[in-house]
Amino acid sequence: MFNLFSRRRFITVVTAVSLLPVLGAASMADDKIKVAGIHASPVENAWNSRIHEALQSAADDGLIEYVWSEGVSGTDYARAMREYAEQGVDLIWGESYAVENEARQVAQDYPDVAFLMGSSGGPSGDNFGVFGTRNHEAAYLAGMLAGSISETNTFGSVGGYPIPEVNLLINAFRDGVSEVNPNAEFLNAFIGTWFDPPKAKEAAIAQIDAGADIIFGERIGTADGAKERGVLAVGSLIDYTERYPDTVFANAIWNYRPTVEAIVADIKADKPVGKDYTEFSFMKYGGNDIIFVSEKLPPNAIATMEAKRQAIKDGSFEVPINPDEPS
Repeated sequence: MFNLFSRRRFITVVTAVSLLPVLGAASMADDKIKVAGIHASPVENAWNSRIHEALQSAADDGLIEYVWSEGVSGTDYARAMREYAEQGVDLIWGESYAVENEARQVAQDYPDVAFLMGSSGGPSGDNFGVFGTRNHEAAYLAGMLAGSISETNTFGSVGGYPIPEVNLLINAFRDGVSEVNPNAEFLNAFIGTWFDPPKAKEAAIAQIDAGADIIFGERIGTADGAKERGVLAVGSLIDYTERYPDTVFANAIWNYRPTVEAIVADIKADKPVGKDYTEFSFMKYGGNDIIFVSEKLPPNAIATMEAKRQAIKDGSFEVPINPDEPS
């Protein structure tokens, strides 16, 4: 294990190993589920931070015990999964987008361990569950607000890779814009990485220079470009308003805790977890929502958006899911 993780991550894993007998005894007494998180990116990355925060909060509340590793490369990912499985954890959380075949093979080799993977594929067997990111409903609402305040009618977006989970988010934002602004035009860029703030900033600036005055930031760094050029931005996954008070006016928030609670309940009930847990990211479960700065927005735009928000929550309106790559 020494060659898998940096010093910070190594400390995390060694702690998990050295305390395993004690944690195992506590788990039996307190009915806690032992969870190991394997993050391919730093946990500061927006997407990973939401999951990490949810798992930490579940641990703080006594629902689970949580150990984790970050920055695990694709070449080491399956090995990390196996090492945690050998340590006797109940659930391995991970992201198998780049290692689908290897991750699924590990799950087959450890049928008594539950796996929950961010994945573009479906579940497998009784122990390989999957989830997708679904803050698309909040992105749609943010698009409605953006569409009502743009002066140029040109909207940009910066994503990581054109995978379905990213595409549907950008498309939902565009659909929200178009609902209130039929004259909207769109620009888009993918930066080919999950975590490169300077590159995301450069992509945003290029779109602003091409006429966009509102940028949807699927990647961290997008708001930096908007701030530098003096235009507005929409944040995704986390709340950026405190960091960019003059730039970010709305955020499409993702809440992962409902997903954690759903799979933990299944494990405790000894139910198969080989299913798709994506639905728990939907707004009706509290899995996503919008945070916005009302002072930056006209009251009529807020009222229109709030009506649609209620329609999403009560099921009378369903935000379209379009996984196709945005042009």
